[in-house]
Amino acid sequence: MAESRNVLVESARIARGDIKNLREYRAADHDGLIMPGGLGVAKNLSTFAFDGTDCIVNEDVARAVKETAALHKPIGALCIAPAVIARILGNVTVTVGQDPGTIGALTRMGATHEKTGHGEIVVDREHKIVSTPCYMLDARVDQIGAGAEKLVMALLELI
Repeated sequence: MAESRNVLVESARIARGDIKNLREYRAADHDGLIMPGGLGVAKNLSTFAFDGTDCIVNEDVARAVKETAALHKPIGALCIAPAVIARILGNVTVTVGQDPGTIGALTRMGATHEKTGHGEIVVDREHKIVSTPCYMLDARVDQIGAGAEKLVMALLELI
């Protein structure tokens, strides 16, 4: 697009609230971290959409994930976000559903993948990672909602 866009302004509009730059995130101030998915994660928060297993993760995202994991606080990852978590942390167990190409990329980055269906989650209790496939499957909104709700409930149990 020819127009200039500001992700913080757009995020504030969507969230209808006071948002903060990720640079201000301190894991010690929070109970956990949830990374929603979507193409923005694969194109803007990382280069996974372009570079696959050789992707580069935004430094603020990588720091937030590493800091949260180091404090043994839970991390939730939806849709394609488990690929970013795998790139950052390596040896974790996650899900992106059933896509063979993405599953292969996850395993090459050191992660273990568990196949899931609509509304299902995978909980890596050792690393406190919870993931769900969302639109990595051909899903309806209610199926995504079910997976997201289960993810949040499991994350709360890990706190």
